[in-house]
Amino acid sequence: MKLHEPQLAESAPSARSDGWHQLDWTSLHEQVRGLQVRITKATQAQDWRRVKALQRFLIQSFSGRCMAVRRVTENAGRRTPGVDGETWSTPESKWQAIQRLDSRGYKPQPLRRVYIPKANGTMRPLGIPTMRDRTMQALYLLALEPVAETLADPNSYGFRKCRGAHDAIAQLFNLLGQRSSVQWVLEGDIKGCFDNIGHEWLENRVCIDRNVLHKWLKAGYIESSRLFPTEAGTPQGGVISPTLANQALDRLEPELERRFAPTRSQKLKRRLHLVRYADDFVITGNSKEFLENEVKPFVSQFLAERGLELSQEKTRITHIDEGFDFLGQNVRKYGGKLLIKPAPKNVKAFLDKVREIIKASKTMPQDDLIWKLNPVIRGWANYHRGIVAKETFAKVDSVIWKSLWRWAKRRHPNKGRQWIAGRYFRAIGARNWAFACKTRSQKGEVITLSLFRAADLRIVRHVKIKADANPFDPSWDRYFEVRKRALMVRRLEDREFLLRLWKQQDGVCPGCGQIITTDDKWHVHHVVRRADGGSDETGNLEMRHPNCHRQVHFSNK
Repeated sequence: MKLHEPQLAESAPSARSDGWHQLDWTSLHEQVRGLQVRITKATQAQDWRRVKALQRFLIQSFSGRCMAVRRVTENAGRRTPGVDGETWSTPESKWQAIQRLDSRGYKPQPLRRVYIPKANGTMRPLGIPTMRDRTMQALYLLALEPVAETLADPNSYGFRKCRGAHDAIAQLFNLLGQRSSVQWVLEGDIKGCFDNIGHEWLENRVCIDRNVLHKWLKAGYIESSRLFPTEAGTPQGGVISPTLANQALDRLEPELERRFAPTRSQKLKRRLHLVRYADDFVITGNSKEFLENEVKPFVSQFLAERGLELSQEKTRITHIDEGFDFLGQNVRKYGGKLLIKPAPKNVKAFLDKVREIIKASKTMPQDDLIWKLNPVIRGWANYHRGIVAKETFAKVDSVIWKSLWRWAKRRHPNKGRQWIAGRYFRAIGARNWAFACKTRSQKGEVITLSLFRAADLRIVRHVKIKADANPFDPSWDRYFEVRKRALMVRRLEDREFLLRLWKQQDGVCPGCGQIITTDDKWHVHHVVRRADGGSDETGNLEMRHPNCHRQVHFSNK
């Protein structure tokens, strides 16, 4: 087989300190995308020999290595070191990492074990790989994702490209929203999914280099300066771990359909459907007995083959009139009408977080507190804006306002209510008690900064992604482009200036030529620097990905 990639490696920047910022990201994206499309087509044709050859080519390519380094140096864990204490925060270290990324003779280091608190008060173990191991995982993930997406279950939504929790909730609404819909659901929870997946099953079934996968799974972890072996599971801190977990749980939906497909003689269809987000899933059925006696044992058998088991405490069968919580939202019928609302536990956790921020900000200036609270409130409200949440939003705003009133009174115990109200609250439009203050913009202009209100957010029902849509299949490119743009417009609709700026550049980052989507971070760049007389008008501004922003500043030095 003869494979060709544009000769970027020969024309790539030399190993200088500015090599990282001289990379042509538009070309790199195109090359990786082209190889992923070819892998997808080979997977659809079940030409596994060609799939593996293309995967090897992508893993060895210069473009693949660049994209892998960029991914791990821009994600949320980029400042968290592994056992070697190394992070790549400079252009020089990133460029050197590209040169070092080679699978020949590769041996991963043990994971660094840390613990994070769970909602139930227990601690969740995380395994943190080194930066080099994370980048190797990201590189192999570039080659694995097209295969995983092509073979994935239609109604699996967790840790997948262009899918998310909103799609899972929308599918539940479609399945349970009619008066004639089934009344019973099996709420499934897998006991320690990431920690217990069988290594042998993964090595035999996942379409990736088996030797490298074996090394990752058996790398072990270090805790309290001691090395412990890993006999099962995949580390929750690994870049590739969510995709491996999804691969282990894929085929559950078609296997359920095959096993319980109604025959022609059955007048009443069982109407069995699965909605899965990572290791949490819901299965619908027309009777409690059917789910308890037939479906649940079959699911248990399916999981046992992969070294997994259902959690007996968290797995239960519920009538839709009683309702159930899924992904932070409560799904329940009231008098035959399905209403999906923010789950009480989720609301409580959010308000506890807001109260903690306010409590820790006793001496913080008002404008700093608003800057700190607004992203938290806006993010939570945006997550729930596609469901019946208007009443909950109003209650949440009321609770937050009362917490801020206590915060203000605590700061001025000797002042009266009228003085405190005039100091911290203002009339904005029809609102007389907006938590707001005067502050200065970056340019020095006086502006009014106010707290974001969840109730001001317009409720818009989320449109579920099509079940068979594949982001690596070119025939779906137009569908995904329209969808990404629509979701981004909705995200920015309450921030008029950013939306206008995004539309001005047609939603595309000028640095890499990729659409800036809801999954991305971005910086606002001044084409002409303010220090050189540049203005804050939209004509002088651009939205860029963080790395593209740093790149243009480096080139202007």
